Amino acid sequence: MAEEAQRSVAGTTWLDTVRSRLYGRLLMLLAMGLVFMTLAGLNLIDPWLDILAYAIIVGIAALVPETSEPASGAAPGASTTELAFADAVRHFADALPDPSIVIDRRSVIVHLNGHAARHFPGVVAGSPIAFSMRFPQLLAAIEAARLGASQTIELHQTVPTETWYKATVAPLAAGDPLNDGVLVITLQSQTEEKRLEMLRTDFIANASHELRTPLTSLVGFIDTLLGPAANDKEARERFLGLMRGQAGRMAKLIEDLLSLSRIEMRQHMRPTTPVELGALLREVAEGLHKLAEDSGTKLKVLAPDEPVVVSGDRDELYEVFENLIDNAIKYGADGDTIDITLSPDAGRRGFDAVVSVVDHGIGVAAEHVPRLTERFYRVDADSSRKKKGTGLGLAIVKHIVTRHHGVLSIKSQPGQGTRVDVLLRK
Repeated sequence: MAEEAQRSVAGTTWLDTVRSRLYGRLLMLLAMGLVFMTLAGLNLIDPWLDILAYAIIVGIAALVPETSEPASGAAPGASTTELAFADAVRHFADALPDPSIVIDRRSVIVHLNGHAARHFPGVVAGSPIAFSMRFPQLLAAIEAARLGASQTIELHQTVPTETWYKATVAPLAAGDPLNDGVLVITLQSQTEEKRLEMLRTDFIANASHELRTPLTSLVGFIDTLLGPAANDKEARERFLGLMRGQAGRMAKLIEDLLSLSRIEMRQHMRPTTPVELGALLREVAEGLHKLAEDSGTKLKVLAPDEPVVVSGDRDELYEVFENLIDNAIKYGADGDTIDITLSPDAGRRGFDAVVSVVDHGIGVAAEHVPRLTERFYRVDADSSRKKKGTGLGLAIVKHIVTRHHGVLSIKSQPGQGTRVDVLLRK
């Protein structure tokens, strides 16, 4: 077994070396290929002889080492000093608390530590860094660092979730003729700081906008009670009831804003606790039974007898399905049945369960569907406010599902109700 493992490692190293040599001579090979194509096109050389000659040249380029193979790549035949230096570089990178990537003088990745492998799963040792980290500012910083000065830039990526990194590109052995050109790239996450800054700004803007109307109403009711209706018992009771409703609306709005803020702060951290969806859905439906009964609606939960388990945060998933069923009761039920279905067959590769919430109400016009998950977006603002909606429910659902690396799908047509599917992973 040990011999097989050694042969496997040696084979991988040899392939990486060949790939590196071909990449380093790419321009030369392309130029020679163009020359051979021109000769064949002018009938100055037999096409088969042309192909054979070019194949021999490519083989020579792959097998013949360059004048100096990258020292930190630990190529076969490297000296003891070079091998010791390569090991030291790897140990140094592995000891860093942040993602770290080491590249050689040709910008080929020779090593990345465990943090880098987790944060950037597409980055592979032995390949040019431009193939897996396509940030123009990073490539520019690498070229600038080769002149001897460290470079610091900010990297921003939006897929699969929005993240920010402070990247530092520094020469490892500037002035050393043997290892000159080797660079170390360290990436410090700034996602938490950026999210806190954005959440603070969004919270102030949204809260001030949405709280203005109920606050204005409360001030008007108080002025009326202190003035014309000061001694009118009937008016006082009516206005106090209205004030209670406005205060409840503000409390619900603040609760939703805080919930959304908490979710966004942890957006890039996927939860991994096992959650059994069948029991969770039955619990949510039981909690909303009274609301459904008051509106003349029946909740019908269809789930398999065997457990359907996914990775997630139970409280957040409870909030997802509570919001979806609550929306179905308020806006789409019209006294009919709401179907809540759990299936272990998501129908899409990479997902292990799908939960569907289907109402049979009036539905939503096609132009509104893509915007339903936007913050404070309402198809009918007056109807939403009367039903104590804040316009944040589906935005919360979207952020939680995204945090779980799931997919949220909403389909609706006027007169045919609305279907919401949540696809989740183990």
